[in-house]
Amino acid sequence: MPLSPVDDIINPAYAGVSGVGAFNVVQIEHAEAIVAGAESAGLPVILQISENTAGYHGSLAPIGLASLALARTAQVPVAVHLDHAESAALVRQAVELGFASVMFDASKLPYEENVAATREITDYCHRANVLVEAELGEVGGKDGAHAPGVRTDPDEAAAFVAATAVDSLAVAVGSSHAMLTRDAVLDFGLIARLRAAVGVPLVLHGSSGVGDADLAEAVAAGMTKVNVSTHLNKTFTRTVREYLGAHPDTVDPRKYLGPARAAVAEEVARLLRVLASAPAQMLPGPRSTSST
Repeated sequence: MPLSPVDDIINPAYAGVSGVGAFNVVQIEHAEAIVAGAESAGLPVILQISENTAGYHGSLAPIGLASLALARTAQVPVAVHLDHAESAALVRQAVELGFASVMFDASKLPYEENVAATREITDYCHRANVLVEAELGEVGGKDGAHAPGVRTDPDEAAAFVAATAVDSLAVAVGSSHAMLTRDAVLDFGLIARLRAAVGVPLVLHGSSGVGDADLAEAVAAGMTKVNVSTHLNKTFTRTVREYLGAHPDTVDPRKYLGPARAAVAEEVARLLRVLASAPAQMLPGPRSTSST
């Protein structure tokens, strides 16, 4: 199947009030597992590569090209997305490689500088028919805008989206990045108000810290794209530990990476079904997110 544009995956979910899973790739086994899980569930998926992961591999190209190749041969729609990029140069590299969307994070800047930098990226990406996700709020480390007690204001979010022309917006509603437990407390009323205010799909970062029932409720309240990373890394690492514990003399990495890949694929399929089966509510319809 040809590489899927992100809006072909996001827009139907936004209009139909269902959730789309966006899972972070760290190494090729993650990408293979995510695609396999999506194929098992018969549902679309988004492969995400973060700026940190690009740095780990020395550049975006090795893991980016591998993910694009897997997406192009998948049996379900798969898009490839750049996650949490603070570098405009990295955004340009992602566009040149053929990524369908980018998340540009200028949230460390003062509001007006954030708007200006994000708008510049949006103008560049839209000329290449690439969608842009942004995040509103101050991000400190892995916490910041998603830390407890910090929330996105609907009026400010609406003004930010209008000023930057971004295609989706990550919002702070109670989740936090890199959580190891699934006990985050989300503000579902705020999600609904944000959905009504901004007119573009909402993105939930830090979803590893959210349990299944709350993920479904977040989608029903108006969340569309749901990012998961740490939860899958826990599954991957736990499986490797269990295998090596039972087989301490193993030296062939395929022996323990294979089971870890299979475990992640199974969890991806399960999470995609959770997000797709969220009960729909009567919510505002989508604003066109096509690039101009």
